Amino acid sequence: MSETIIAATGVTKMYGPSAHPTAALNGLSLQINRGEFVSLMGPSGSGKTTLLNLVAGLDRPDRGKVFLDGSELGKLKDHQLADLRLRKVGFVFQSFNLIPALTVEENVWWPLEFSGYRRTEVRDRTAAALQRVGVVGCEKRYPAELSGGEQQRVAIARAIATTPPILLADEPTGNLDSSTGTRILDLLLGFNQTSGTTIVMVTHNAFAATYGDRTLELRDGRIVRDIRRPTEADEMEPDAEEA
Repeated sequence: MSETIIAATGVTKMYGPSAHPTAALNGLSLQINRGEFVSLMGPSGSGKTTLLNLVAGLDRPDRGKVFLDGSELGKLKDHQLADLRLRKVGFVFQSFNLIPALTVEENVWWPLEFSGYRRTEVRDRTAAALQRVGVVGCEKRYPAELSGGEQQRVAIARAIATTPPILLADEPTGNLDSSTGTRILDLLLGFNQTSGTTIVMVTHNAFAATYGDRTLELRDGRIVRDIRRPTEADEMEPDAEEA
């Protein structure tokens, strides 16, 4: 049986004034198995980024429970959540979120230093991550000296350097042209398939969503559709009438 790595049960998150709050999430429940690549789609305001923030422990639900790799996030203190994120979660953002004053290699190695790796392992992991995303020879350059695609590759290198079991991506191709965006999606899919990294990706792009094993469509804070990509086993299975 598949192992659940992310789960939410009856999660509600409200925003706005207490007299007239708006439900960003409204009793949402989901289950994501280890190694899945899940795309989150839906119109603006449907709750996609809110869900991603709750899964990462960056925010807390008003009602319901969120579980990450066996830990109930609502029972953890802030410092425990921070430690869990360092060990379990990598982040990729639409705006890259690289630190302008740091070089490429410094942007990648600072999460490793915070995670307590020794200096030699920090260097080794940084070099390996940059090589894996195809950014070699730019280690001493600054983010402003890179193209958008290169910056996103560095951001992905930073996210995977600690070898987290979960990668959360919020519109990772939103600021990129279609060709560069496809290369980034291919890169994410490669991590998922070769390393078994669980990926949850928010996207408005229907083409990008096809990279997922599943596409969850959110509307008004609820999951209204859960579309699974057919597997080879599904395609080989005979129809009931043929059987």
